[in-house]
Amino acid sequence: MPRFLLPLAGFGVTFATMFRKKHTEQYPEEKVPTAARYHGRHQLNRYADGLEKCIGCELCAWACPADAIYVEGADNTAEERFSPGERYGSVYQINYLRCIGCGLCVEACPTRALTMTNEYEMAGDDRADMIYEKHDLLGPMLDGMVPAPHDMVPGTTHADYYRGEITGAAQSGVDRTAAPSSNQRAPQHGEES
Repeated sequence: MPRFLLPLAGFGVTFATMFRKKHTEQYPEEKVPTAARYHGRHQLNRYADGLEKCIGCELCAWACPADAIYVEGADNTAEERFSPGERYGSVYQINYLRCIGCGLCVEACPTRALTMTNEYEMAGDDRADMIYEKHDLLGPMLDGMVPAPHDMVPGTTHADYYRGEITGAAQSGVDRTAAPSSNQRAPQHGEES
């Protein structure tokens, strides 16, 4: 190719794409499903009886290269048990203005309390709304779950929970009629009570 035509060769890509069929996604009216392993919003998981898996160890915060996670652990008491271990995460925050979606926090979690969902719609017009608190991150209450705090299933240890041998409150004898504790939060805007 002659030297004076080299600058025009770069326009070959532009010229070729001018005649291709346009591909337009009609978002948000038509939402295309994400890939199965997409790293979206985080979720704090629960055991089958409703106790939280997070033990407040702060390993996720230490593993985060963007310093987007803040955790404060607290001790479980005989009156208020939030997780089957000695401790639970009393404060859990993820700053999605900093999060880079790398998943290192998920890998660091020893109890599989933290996972990443396929939810990708996390936009806001206020910076404070982009810091998700524990109540925003906790997974939904499924059938058979009782909201924490409550006792572990009678006759079990924290090792039984860790091994996944707890199947739910319906078969476990957890008192579903117990009055919620005074520190249980009220439903947030948009949540069912």
